[in-house]
Amino acid sequence: MDDLRNTPDDERFFVHNGRRWRTTDPSLPADVKARLMSHLGRGRSGVRNSAKGDDGGALPRARRMVQLAKEGLGERGTPWWEQSADERTARWTAALEELDALHSERPGDAAVERPAGAVRRRPAEGPTGG
Repeated sequence: MDDLRNTPDDERFFVHNGRRWRTTDPSLPADVKARLMSHLGRGRSGVRNSAKGDDGGALPRARRMVQLAKEGLGERGTPWWEQSADERTARWTAALEELDALHSERPGDAAVERPAGAVRRRPAEGPTGG
């Protein structure tokens, strides 16, 4: 299964390294997709970093973030093509709400209220580069 072109599944799946993967829901608004991808990246980074010194809670939390982001993107759970527009919107809205809550509860993170979709900026580096 190297190529899905001109098959019934060419819009729903892609093949990478011989394995079929579900595509992201094409109806996602760009801002929603960007937020979900950001959470996915943070979750994957958390999975990677937790292996270096997990306190027991970091790995399950990071894996939950990855799962929620993938569900929100439509890549896991009920296939997006089997959902109505309202169900799709409810899917990504619920995922973002839980992901935002998980992100705000990060261990060692000050409880700071941020507007939905706000980007957290790192402090500017000094003239010595950091």
